[in-house]
Amino acid sequence: MDKTIREHDAVVLLRDVPESSLVAGDTGVVVYVYDNVPAYEVEFANPAGKPRFLVLTVEADHLLKLQPRGHVARSVA
Repeated sequence: MDKTIREHDAVVLLRDVPESSLVAGDTGVVVYVYDNVPAYEVEFANPAGKPRFLVLTVEADHLLKLQPRGHVARSVA
């Protein structure tokens, strides 16, 4: 299962972002991948029910890549 996050991937936020209206569980789409730091520009649509979009730089360890429907990540013991 490919866990590499690329542009246009759907992601879920793993932690609240206190300086914005985003909370863990919000989903977004990666619009830019930084080359020199482990971070991404992510566009979140309609945060907190407001009719707007929010683009925010998010550290890599605060995101989880969402897999296409029907694909389940399995761990091998």
